[in-house]
Amino acid sequence: MTTLRRRSLLAGLCSLPLAGPRAQAVDFPERPLRFVVGFPPGGPNDLLARLIAPGIGERLGRSVVVENRAGANGEIAAASVAKAPADGSVFMLASNGSTTVAAALAKSMPYDVRTDFAAVAPVGINPMLLVVRPDLPAKDVAELLKLAHDKPGKLNGASAGAGGATHLALELFKSLGKADIVHVPYKGGGPAMADLMASMVDVYFGGLSTALPHVKSGKLRALGQTGEKRSVAAPDVPTIAESGLPGYEAAISYGVFLPAGAPQPLVDKLHAAVDATVRSPEVAKKFTDLGADPQFGTPAAFARYVADDMAKWARTAKDAGLKPD
Repeated sequence: MTTLRRRSLLAGLCSLPLAGPRAQAVDFPERPLRFVVGFPPGGPNDLLARLIAPGIGERLGRSVVVENRAGANGEIAAASVAKAPADGSVFMLASNGSTTVAAALAKSMPYDVRTDFAAVAPVGINPMLLVVRPDLPAKDVAELLKLAHDKPGKLNGASAGAGGATHLALELFKSLGKADIVHVPYKGGGPAMADLMASMVDVYFGGLSTALPHVKSGKLRALGQTGEKRSVAAPDVPTIAESGLPGYEAAISYGVFLPAGAPQPLVDKLHAAVDATVRSPEVAKKFTDLGADPQFGTPAAFARYVADDMAKWARTAKDAGLKPD
Protein backbone atom coordinates (compact mmCIF):
# COMPACT_ATOMS: atom_id res chain seq x y z
CA MET A 1 0.00 0.00 0.00
CA THR A 2 1.42 3.36 -0.94
CA THR A 3 1.96 6.14 1.57
CA LEU A 4 -0.77 8.23 -0.09
CA ARG A 5 -3.34 5.43 0.18
CA ARG A 6 -2.47 4.81 3.85
CA ARG A 7 -3.01 8.50 4.62
CA SER A 8 -6.36 8.49 2.81
CA LEU A 9 -7.50 5.40 4.74
CA LEU A 10 -6.52 6.94 8.09
CA ALA A 11 -8.32 10.16 7.22
CA GLY A 12 -11.45 8.18 6.36
CA LEU A 13 -11.34 6.26 9.64
CA CYS A 14 -10.91 9.44 11.62
CA SER A 15 -14.02 10.90 10.00
CA LEU A 16 -16.27 8.00 11.17
CA PRO A 17 -18.49 8.51 14.29
CA LEU A 18 -16.87 7.40 17.50
CA ALA A 19 -18.22 4.07 18.74
CA GLY A 20 -17.08 4.34 22.34
CA PRO A 21 -19.21 4.65 25.52
CA ARG A 22 -19.79 8.39 25.01
CA ALA A 23 -21.53 7.75 21.67
CA GLN A 24 -23.72 5.03 23.19
CA ALA A 25 -24.63 6.91 26.40
CA VAL A 26 -28.36 7.02 27.10
CA ASP A 27 -29.69 10.39 28.19
CA PHE A 28 -32.95 12.30 28.53
CA PRO A 29 -34.30 14.08 25.44
CA GLU A 30 -33.03 17.61 24.97
CA ARG A 31 -36.46 19.18 25.34
CA PRO A 32 -38.78 19.97 28.29
CA LEU A 33 -39.63 16.81 30.24
CA ARG A 34 -43.25 16.21 31.30
CA PHE A 35 -43.74 15.49 35.01
CA VAL A 36 -47.32 14.21 35.16
CA VAL A 37 -49.55 14.52 38.25
CA GLY A 38 -53.00 12.92 38.37
CA PHE A 39 -54.69 15.60 40.46
CA PRO A 40 -55.59 19.30 40.13
CA PRO A 41 -53.24 22.04 41.30
CA GLY A 42 -53.14 22.67 45.03
CA GLY A 43 -53.44 19.13 46.37
CA PRO A 44 -50.62 17.19 48.07
CA ASN A 45 -49.59 15.32 44.89
CA ASP A 46 -49.32 18.58 42.96
CA LEU A 47 -47.54 20.45 45.76
CA LEU A 48 -44.91 17.75 46.21
CA ALA A 49 -44.31 17.52 42.45
CA ARG A 50 -43.84 21.28 42.18
CA LEU A 51 -41.46 21.26 45.15
CA ILE A 52 -39.10 18.74 43.58
CA ALA A 53 -39.46 19.54 39.86
CA PRO A 54 -36.92 22.43 39.85
CA GLY A 55 -34.27 20.35 41.63
CA ILE A 56 -34.80 17.41 39.30
CA GLY A 57 -34.51 19.66 36.27
CA GLU A 58 -31.36 21.30 37.58
CA ARG A 59 -29.67 17.97 38.23
CA LEU A 60 -30.69 16.49 34.87
CA GLY A 61 -29.82 19.63 32.96
CA ARG A 62 -33.31 19.74 31.49
CA SER A 63 -36.46 21.79 31.90
CA VAL A 64 -39.10 19.84 33.86
CA VAL A 65 -42.73 20.92 33.41
CA VAL A 66 -45.41 19.74 35.85
CA GLU A 67 -48.50 18.62 33.93
CA ASN A 68 -51.78 18.14 35.79
CA ARG A 69 -54.05 15.44 34.33
CA ALA A 70 -56.81 15.15 36.90
CA GLY A 71 -59.58 12.56 37.04
CA ALA A 72 -60.56 9.17 38.45
CA ASN A 73 -58.36 9.45 41.55
CA GLY A 74 -55.19 9.78 39.48
CA GLU A 75 -55.91 6.77 37.30
CA ILE A 76 -56.33 8.75 34.05
CA ALA A 77 -52.86 10.23 34.40
CA ALA A 78 -51.28 6.92 35.32
CA ALA A 79 -52.88 5.18 32.35
CA SER A 80 -51.50 7.85 30.00
CA VAL A 81 -47.98 7.55 31.40
CA ALA A 82 -48.11 3.76 31.12
CA LYS A 83 -48.62 4.20 27.35
CA ALA A 84 -46.05 6.99 26.94
CA PRO A 85 -42.67 6.52 25.24
CA ALA A 86 -40.07 5.01 27.56
CA ASP A 87 -37.41 7.50 26.47
CA GLY A 88 -37.48 9.62 29.64
CA SER A 89 -39.60 12.38 28.12
CA VAL A 90 -42.48 11.56 30.49
CA PHE A 91 -42.52 10.46 34.12
CA MET A 92 -45.00 10.86 36.95
CA LEU A 93 -45.46 11.43 40.63
CA ALA A 94 -48.18 9.19 42.03
CA SER A 95 -49.52 8.27 45.44
CA ASN A 96 -50.40 4.74 46.43
CA GLY A 97 -54.05 5.79 46.13
CA SER A 98 -53.88 5.54 42.33
CA THR A 99 -51.37 2.70 42.14
CA THR A 100 -51.78 0.09 44.87
CA VAL A 101 -54.97 1.05 46.76
CA ALA A 102 -57.02 1.46 43.58
CA ALA A 103 -55.87 -1.92 42.31
CA ALA A 104 -57.17 -3.58 45.49
CA LEU A 105 -60.65 -2.18 44.92
CA ALA A 106 -61.15 -2.51 41.16
CA LYS A 107 -62.11 -5.52 39.08
CA SER A 108 -59.83 -4.32 36.32
CA MET A 109 -57.37 -1.50 35.81
CA PRO A 110 -55.90 -0.08 32.60
CA TYR A 111 -52.43 -0.63 34.06
CA ASP A 112 -50.54 -2.69 36.61
CA VAL A 113 -48.11 -0.60 38.63
CA ARG A 114 -45.80 -3.60 39.02
CA THR A 115 -45.37 -4.28 35.29
CA ASP A 116 -46.38 -1.12 33.38
CA PHE A 117 -44.03 1.24 35.20
CA ALA A 118 -40.40 1.40 36.25
CA ALA A 119 -40.24 2.32 39.94
CA VAL A 120 -37.71 5.14 40.22
CA ALA A 121 -37.72 6.56 43.73
CA PRO A 122 -39.89 7.08 46.79
CA VAL A 123 -40.47 10.74 47.52
CA GLY A 124 -42.44 11.12 50.72
CA ILE A 125 -44.94 9.61 53.07
CA ASN A 126 -47.91 11.37 54.63
CA PRO A 127 -49.23 9.65 57.73
CA MET A 128 -52.79 10.07 58.86
CA LEU A 129 -53.93 10.74 62.40
CA LEU A 130 -56.40 8.51 64.22
CA VAL A 131 -58.59 11.17 65.82
CA VAL A 132 -61.70 10.83 67.95
CA ARG A 133 -64.34 13.19 69.27
CA PRO A 134 -62.99 14.87 72.42
CA ASP A 135 -65.68 13.44 74.71
CA LEU A 136 -65.11 9.82 73.67
CA PRO A 137 -64.02 7.81 76.73
CA ALA A 138 -60.83 6.52 75.13
CA LYS A 139 -57.47 8.20 75.73
CA ASP A 140 -55.30 5.85 73.63
CA VAL A 141 -55.47 3.06 71.08
CA ALA A 142 -55.75 0.30 73.68
CA GLU A 143 -58.74 2.01 75.30
CA LEU A 144 -60.41 2.56 71.93
CA LEU A 145 -60.06 -1.13 71.07
CA LYS A 146 -61.45 -2.12 74.47
CA LEU A 147 -64.39 0.22 73.94
CA ALA A 148 -65.05 -1.30 70.51
CA HIS A 149 -64.83 -4.82 71.94
CA ASP A 150 -67.15 -3.98 74.85
CA LYS A 151 -69.70 -2.29 72.59
CA PRO A 152 -69.53 -4.03 69.20
CA GLY A 153 -71.24 -2.11 66.41
CA LYS A 154 -71.85 0.95 68.59
CA LEU A 155 -68.89 3.06 67.42
CA ASN A 156 -69.01 4.88 64.07
CA GLY A 157 -65.93 5.44 61.94
CA ALA A 158 -66.07 8.18 59.31
CA SER A 159 -64.19 8.20 56.02
CA ALA A 160 -63.71 10.76 53.25
CA GLY A 161 -65.31 8.30 50.82
CA ALA A 162 -65.79 4.58 50.35
CA GLY A 163 -62.70 2.87 49.00
CA GLY A 164 -60.32 5.76 49.67
CA ALA A 165 -57.26 5.89 51.88
CA THR A 166 -59.17 7.01 54.99
CA HIS A 167 -61.63 4.14 54.53
CA LEU A 168 -58.96 1.48 54.13
CA ALA A 169 -57.04 2.89 57.10
CA LEU A 170 -60.18 2.28 59.17
CA GLU A 171 -60.70 -1.21 57.73
CA LEU A 172 -57.10 -2.19 58.47
CA PHE A 173 -57.54 -0.96 62.04
CA LYS A 174 -60.73 -2.99 62.39
CA SER A 175 -59.11 -6.09 60.90
CA LEU A 176 -55.93 -6.08 62.99
CA GLY A 177 -57.76 -5.01 66.15
CA LYS A 178 -60.73 -7.37 65.67
CA ALA A 179 -62.95 -4.35 66.24
CA ASP A 180 -66.57 -3.95 65.14
CA ILE A 181 -66.79 -0.29 64.08
CA VAL A 182 -69.48 0.84 61.63
CA HIS A 183 -68.14 2.61 58.55
CA VAL A 184 -69.83 5.92 57.66
CA PRO A 185 -68.64 7.28 54.28
CA TYR A 186 -68.73 11.01 53.59
CA LYS A 187 -68.22 12.98 50.40
CA GLY A 188 -64.85 14.39 51.36
CA GLY A 189 -62.65 14.87 54.38
CA GLY A 190 -64.10 18.28 55.28
CA PRO A 191 -67.64 17.03 56.06
CA ALA A 192 -66.25 13.98 57.88
CA MET A 193 -64.03 16.15 60.09
CA ALA A 194 -66.87 18.58 60.78
CA ASP A 195 -69.21 15.82 61.95
CA LEU A 196 -66.47 14.33 64.11
CA MET A 197 -65.95 17.66 65.88
CA ALA A 198 -69.73 17.89 66.30
CA SER A 199 -69.70 14.39 67.91
CA MET A 200 -71.91 12.98 65.15
CA VAL A 201 -69.34 10.20 64.60
CA ASP A 202 -66.66 8.76 66.86
CA VAL A 203 -63.52 7.98 64.87
CA TYR A 204 -61.73 9.28 61.77
CA PHE A 205 -58.38 8.82 60.05
CA GLY A 206 -57.54 12.31 58.79
CA GLY A 207 -54.55 13.71 56.95
CA LEU A 208 -51.93 14.82 59.46
CA SER A 209 -51.68 18.36 58.09
CA THR A 210 -55.45 18.91 58.29
CA ALA A 211 -56.23 17.04 61.52
CA LEU A 212 -53.32 18.25 63.65
CA PRO A 213 -54.52 21.88 64.00
CA HIS A 214 -57.86 20.63 65.38
CA VAL A 215 -55.99 18.43 67.84
CA LYS A 216 -53.88 21.36 69.03
CA SER A 217 -57.01 23.50 69.47
CA GLY A 218 -58.66 20.80 71.59
CA LYS A 219 -61.49 20.13 69.15
CA LEU A 220 -60.27 16.56 68.53
CA ARG A 221 -58.14 14.04 70.38
CA ALA A 222 -55.31 12.23 68.58
CA LEU A 223 -54.75 8.62 69.63
CA GLY A 224 -52.07 7.67 67.12
CA GLN A 225 -50.55 8.22 63.71
CA THR A 226 -50.55 5.68 60.93
CA GLY A 227 -46.91 5.69 59.79
CA GLU A 228 -44.23 3.15 60.70
CA LYS A 229 -42.47 5.84 62.74
CA ARG A 230 -43.48 9.14 64.24
CA SER A 231 -43.68 12.03 61.81
CA VAL A 232 -41.35 14.96 62.30
CA ALA A 233 -44.48 17.16 62.19
CA ALA A 234 -46.06 15.36 65.18
CA PRO A 235 -43.26 13.86 67.32
CA ASP A 236 -45.42 13.71 70.45
CA VAL A 237 -48.12 11.52 68.88
CA PRO A 238 -47.24 7.81 69.07
CA THR A 239 -47.74 5.50 66.12
CA ILE A 240 -50.69 3.13 66.24
CA ALA A 241 -48.23 0.22 66.02
CA GLU A 242 -46.44 1.30 69.19
CA SER A 243 -49.72 2.08 70.95
CA GLY A 244 -51.27 -1.36 71.05
CA LEU A 245 -51.69 -2.56 67.45
CA PRO A 246 -48.37 -4.02 66.22
CA GLY A 247 -47.92 -4.16 62.46
CA TYR A 248 -50.32 -1.34 61.70
CA GLU A 249 -49.21 1.02 58.89
CA ALA A 250 -51.49 2.92 56.56
CA ALA A 251 -49.73 6.06 55.43
CA ILE A 252 -50.20 7.72 52.06
CA SER A 253 -46.97 7.32 50.10
CA TYR A 254 -45.70 9.16 47.04
CA GLY A 255 -43.14 8.15 44.45
CA VAL A 256 -41.77 8.77 40.98
CA PHE A 257 -42.28 6.33 38.09
CA LEU A 258 -41.16 6.04 34.47
CA PRO A 259 -42.99 3.98 31.83
CA ALA A 260 -41.92 0.32 31.77
CA GLY A 261 -39.06 -0.35 29.41
CA ALA A 262 -37.15 2.80 30.28
CA PRO A 263 -33.41 2.07 29.95
CA GLN A 264 -31.72 1.43 33.28
CA PRO A 265 -29.34 4.40 32.85
CA LEU A 266 -32.38 6.71 32.69
CA VAL A 267 -33.91 5.10 35.77
CA ASP A 268 -30.62 5.52 37.65
CA LYS A 269 -30.14 9.15 36.54
CA LEU A 270 -33.68 10.14 37.46
CA HIS A 271 -33.38 8.32 40.78
CA ALA A 272 -30.19 10.20 41.61
CA ALA A 273 -31.82 13.52 40.73
CA VAL A 274 -34.95 12.83 42.80
CA ASP A 275 -33.01 11.46 45.76
CA ALA A 276 -30.60 14.41 45.91
CA THR A 277 -33.47 16.88 45.61
CA VAL A 278 -35.51 15.34 48.41
CA ARG A 279 -32.43 15.17 50.65
CA SER A 280 -31.74 18.89 50.32
CA PRO A 281 -32.52 20.65 53.65
CA GLU A 282 -34.65 23.31 51.98
CA VAL A 283 -36.95 20.79 50.29
CA ALA A 284 -37.08 18.52 53.35
CA LYS A 285 -38.32 21.41 55.50
CA LYS A 286 -41.05 22.25 52.99
CA PHE A 287 -42.12 18.59 53.04
CA THR A 288 -42.47 18.74 56.82
CA ASP A 289 -44.54 21.91 56.55
CA LEU A 290 -46.95 19.93 54.34
CA GLY A 291 -47.14 17.09 56.87
CA ALA A 292 -45.06 14.73 54.71
CA ASP A 293 -41.81 13.04 55.68
CA PRO A 294 -39.13 12.63 52.98
CA GLN A 295 -38.50 9.04 51.92
CA PHE A 296 -35.46 7.43 50.32
CA GLY A 297 -34.63 4.11 48.68
CA THR A 298 -33.14 2.46 45.63
CA PRO A 299 -35.32 1.71 42.59
CA ALA A 300 -35.29 -1.98 43.52
CA ALA A 301 -36.30 -1.30 47.13
CA PHE A 302 -39.06 1.04 45.98
CA ALA A 303 -40.39 -1.61 43.57
CA ARG A 304 -40.54 -4.11 46.45
CA TYR A 305 -42.38 -1.58 48.61
CA VAL A 306 -44.95 -1.01 45.85
CA ALA A 307 -45.57 -4.75 45.43
CA ASP A 308 -45.88 -5.28 49.20
CA ASP A 309 -48.23 -2.32 49.56
CA MET A 310 -50.46 -3.66 46.80
CA ALA A 311 -50.62 -7.08 48.45
CA LYS A 312 -51.44 -5.53 51.84
CA TRP A 313 -54.38 -3.50 50.55
CA ALA A 314 -55.71 -6.46 48.57
CA ARG A 315 -55.73 -8.50 51.79
CA THR A 316 -57.36 -5.64 53.70
CA ALA A 317 -60.10 -5.26 51.09
CA LYS A 318 -60.75 -9.00 51.11
CA ASP A 319 -60.84 -9.22 54.90
CA ALA A 320 -63.23 -6.28 55.03
CA GLY A 321 -65.49 -7.85 52.43
CA LEU A 322 -65.12 -4.86 50.10
CA LYS A 323 -66.42 -5.68 46.64
CA PRO A 324 -64.40 -4.58 43.57
CA ASP A 325 -66.10 -1.88 41.51
